[in-house]
Amino acid sequence: MKKNKLDPLKTSSYDYNLPKELIATQPVSPADKARLLVYDRKNDKITHTTFKKLLDFIPNDVSIFLNDTKVIKARIFGTKQSGGKIELLMNKPLFMNRFLVMIRGKVKIGTILNFEENLSAKVLEINEDGTRVVKFFENNKELEFLELVEILNKIGHLPLPPYMNREDKEEDNKNYQTLFAKNYGAVAAPTASLHFTPELLKKLEDKFNIEYLTLHVGAGTFKPVDVEDILNHPMHSEYFEISAKAKKELDNAKKVLAVGTTVTRTVEYYARTNKIQGECDLFLNPSNTPIKVDHLLTNFHLPKSTLIMLIASFVGLEKTLEIYEEAIKEKYRFYSYGDGMLII
Repeated sequence: MKKNKLDPLKTSSYDYNLPKELIATQPVSPADKARLLVYDRKNDKITHTTFKKLLDFIPNDVSIFLNDTKVIKARIFGTKQSGGKIELLMNKPLFMNRFLVMIRGKVKIGTILNFEENLSAKVLEINEDGTRVVKFFENNKELEFLELVEILNKIGHLPLPPYMNREDKEEDNKNYQTLFAKNYGAVAAPTASLHFTPELLKKLEDKFNIEYLTLHVGAGTFKPVDVEDILNHPMHSEYFEISAKAKKELDNAKKVLAVGTTVTRTVEYYARTNKIQGECDLFLNPSNTPIKVDHLLTNFHLPKSTLIMLIASFVGLEKTLEIYEEAIKEKYRFYSYGDGMLII
């Protein structure tokens, strides 16, 4: 990986080769049997352990923040009035009962799409980035978000990430939600939290101050950075909310451990703007480093993604690649259902 001097502002610097067999397509069971790579920045030391022993490595005096978003069954299959098949992936609600979606299949403005359970969608806008804006109806009655979610729960599929290369199964309904998933709105799970068992969560709650905030993970999280200068990447935005209780804990925390990149971005956005709800479009990278989050628990991320760039905002580009090289050598399992790492 030492081809040329690596430039932390160049997308190509964040590439690495991952053997296909290290992409996790199923979680381990029980969840805390997943492996954990701990990187101690102070001593520049890597330790290989498991999630079961997580508490042995978390520093004292930290407040821990988790994301309580809940994944929607956002993938639905239907037909156009012409009979042509289409697939729709719900991305997020906009205002006035309009929704941002992705549609596989040709549509134009005004196209009506029909689904099971008397659900239909009308295409209102076609965006340059490939997304579409639609309204949903049940028997011609315009639907609000939670009414739509109710129907999606009956007819939809969990939108597993494309790299899993398989259809969702019944057990994914449990495995791809966190234990504390509460507020519907995500199209991807905050995956660092999938490693918690009830026992492990209880141990954390007994020892640390724990608070929940919400960031609804959007489909943009999987979007690769396709410009060479990372600062030219148009960062996707996702809706977030921080309760008064979580805000108070954040304001008073001596040290912050963020569980996942979504929590990290939410906390850092709050630290910069003082906003407790809205759209978060913060892009953390080596030129925009954390100012509030001290420690990070996360999974291993895709090459050239904003998520691996976020890791580099904590430890630098070269150390990020070194850690990933070590994880590959040790045959860690990568991505959403894979193993994790703790940066302390």
